[in-house]
Amino acid sequence: MNISVTKNPNPATPPTGNFGFGAIFTPHMFVMDYKDGAWQDPRIVPYGPFSLDPAAKVLHYGQEIFEGMKAYKKGDDGSVHMFRPDRNIRRFNISCGRMRMPEVDPDVFMKGLDLLIDVDRDWVPESPDALYIRPTMISTQPSLGVKASTDYVFYIIIGPVGSYFAGGINPLKLRVEEKYVRSAPGGTGFAKTGGNYAASLLPIDLAQAEGYDNIIWLDARSMKYVEEMGAMNIMFVYEDRIITAPAGDTILDGVTRDSVGVLLGDTGRTWVEEHPAIAEIIADAHSGKLKEVFACGTAAVVTPVGTIHFQGEDHQIADGGEGPITKEMRETLCGIHAGDSEHHPEWIHKVPESGNV
Repeated sequence: MNISVTKNPNPATPPTGNFGFGAIFTPHMFVMDYKDGAWQDPRIVPYGPFSLDPAAKVLHYGQEIFEGMKAYKKGDDGSVHMFRPDRNIRRFNISCGRMRMPEVDPDVFMKGLDLLIDVDRDWVPESPDALYIRPTMISTQPSLGVKASTDYVFYIIIGPVGSYFAGGINPLKLRVEEKYVRSAPGGTGFAKTGGNYAASLLPIDLAQAEGYDNIIWLDARSMKYVEEMGAMNIMFVYEDRIITAPAGDTILDGVTRDSVGVLLGDTGRTWVEEHPAIAEIIADAHSGKLKEVFACGTAAVVTPVGTIHFQGEDHQIADGGEGPITKEMRETLCGIHAGDSEHHPEWIHKVPESGNV
């Protein structure tokens, strides 16, 4: 499919300084429509609002999915590359299947990413900052019937970002969520759909009002086992193993999660995918068996956890700081992101220069 390009006649100037997270966008976006059973008219256009019918299904039944990706600028030559985009594209189409939405051809998806990033290449900041990429699909058929839409819009918006957490890499304070749940077996937990995140807004706000950075979700059946954090995966470091909950129908199969697992294996460490019991985690924190805890995700990369609140008390992890394995994983991943590492060159996709897309 040929992708047309309409340049923004009044593009903004790339900003400098603190970007924050998710509040600044480049002058262009990629858009493609699904009508009459096929994807049509892929295009790069000026960034701007959509016009939606008030009866559009996305507004009533939440038939929507998205992805989170990043692109980075390499320091020595200024080239731009994405980190493991094939994994995000595959996960996007898995989400399509669960949410009864049409898949996007991976080649068209990748070509749209390449072209959009190339058009707004000047907006890619210097590492460790990055260009955040948000591919999204929404249902647009104007109908109140409770069934899958016939029409969709797939679009990609991008923008420079800094650290996801206001405190940067300072150790996080987390509260175990003991009342609300994110997802249940057989639900949409493994799909990257907005409803999963909407379910987290109230408990995260309540935790932050008490001075915590985020929450830890427990399983819906027993409320005994750790699943993930509010918007990322979480890992527990012991002397002989690193534990995280297995990906399944209640947990998002994180790209950073998988990357950390591979890197741990590269260094001879044992990565175990099993359901950690929160009571045991807390007991092991007090006994000293639990050495480190860290969060991992596209937005936060690898961030240490210093405190976990459970059953009315704060429980410190080791000395409350960043542990050596957490630091090693963060620095290794950031080195790969920046293009300064020889580890896993197959994870890097270079964005073609103008005229080569």
